[in-house]
Amino acid sequence: MSKAIVMHGTGGPEVLLWEDFDPGQPGPGEALLRQEAVGLNFIDVYHRNGLYPLPSLPAVIGMEGAGVVEAVGEGVDEVAVGDRVAYAGLPPGAYAQARLIPAHRLVKLPESIPTRDAAGMMLQGMTARYLLKGCYPVGKGTTMLLTAAAGGVGSIVCQWAASLGATVIGLVGSKEKAEVARKNGCAHPVLYRELDFGEAVREITGGRGVDVAYDSVGKATFDTSLNCLRPMGTMVTFGQSSGPVEPLDLSRLAAGGSLFLTRPILMDYTKAREDLLAHAHDLFDMVESGAVRIPIMQEYPLHEAARAHEDLEGRRTTGSTVLIP
Repeated sequence: MSKAIVMHGTGGPEVLLWEDFDPGQPGPGEALLRQEAVGLNFIDVYHRNGLYPLPSLPAVIGMEGAGVVEAVGEGVDEVAVGDRVAYAGLPPGAYAQARLIPAHRLVKLPESIPTRDAAGMMLQGMTARYLLKGCYPVGKGTTMLLTAAAGGVGSIVCQWAASLGATVIGLVGSKEKAEVARKNGCAHPVLYRELDFGEAVREITGGRGVDVAYDSVGKATFDTSLNCLRPMGTMVTFGQSSGPVEPLDLSRLAAGGSLFLTRPILMDYTKAREDLLAHAHDLFDMVESGAVRIPIMQEYPLHEAARAHEDLEGRRTTGSTVLIP
């Protein structure tokens, strides 16, 4: 019998229980995946604490993983038994030694990318792709603000944006994280707990403001991030690690200079298989070219998922983290 992290209720990390788990056999359109690594992401915390409700309980959380296809159901032609594959997005269920998943959500891995690395980059890397290409056309001359610049998504965004010729102003919580961000291409790491980052952005940009602000922190940074935009700039709020953003009076967008605001999610940008493949292949190309590195900064046994969640919420992690079944 294989095992998984099973939740019988929502709450703190203590609800993550290591239990026997039978994934079953693949039905039509499904694949059975033997997982070699699982990605750790903040959306896992939101599913665990109930902020993003799951369809039912008990449940296995986790939105990202990689491994080897062990069996396929009727009508599957996207993958075959023995393929090395990775995935990110719905349906949840990654915190398991083996799982069933719709085959159309799987992407075959290039030989140069190990499954351990893939599990630590698919969700965060494809998020970086839609942020930089879907939400705003980042390129040479773009000046952008990025919260959590030393985090999982932030580390990838910094590298990718720098390779496109953008100037990144990144918010970090410590001098150590500032150095991580700087090494990843962040031109201006800002210690937002020690400085008024709004004033720092105005100084760095000569009072102009940034073209686009990417905010994954939410409540604690949203207002100031919005105020950092130039007229007709774009605000992208894609997370809420500090809590949900308060309701917004839309007249603020007009007062700020005809601003744009979007709240994207990866599942919409990769819903169609052709879009999923485009995001994944762009990410693979960046990694294989060396423009983006995905160092796995933390690794935990899957059965210690609760400890991994504690460290993630306590901001004791940087870059990508994987759980090993």
